[in-house]
Amino acid sequence: MRKIVLFVFTIPLAIILIALSVANRAPVMATVDPFNPGNPALSFSLPLFTIVLAALIAGVVLGSFLTWISQGKHRSRARLETIRAAAIKKEADAIKQERAVALAEAAPMLPALRSS
Repeated sequence: MRKIVLFVFTIPLAIILIALSVANRAPVMATVDPFNPGNPALSFSLPLFTIVLAALIAGVVLGSFLTWISQGKHRSRARLETIRAAAIKKEADAIKQERAVALAEAAPMLPALRSS
């Protein structure tokens, strides 16, 4: 199922990105200084598709990071519940062991109790 989704979405997306990259090869002037756009020290010329792809990648990375941060409380709770479940399992195993020991100690007395 994952392979089908991969092919259905990523291959058309890759084709679209390649087409846009080929169509937008013309260099554009990008500047870091919004108050003085003509400043050559803070301006550089790049093909338009590199700027668009860099913005797209930055958006994906930033969105993933913010999602990871917002889900931290769920990961923390899952970690605590895992520790709690391990403690409960350890306690249940100890109770089973005590029960087995008690049954082993009581086994010799069972025939005497049944005959009375």
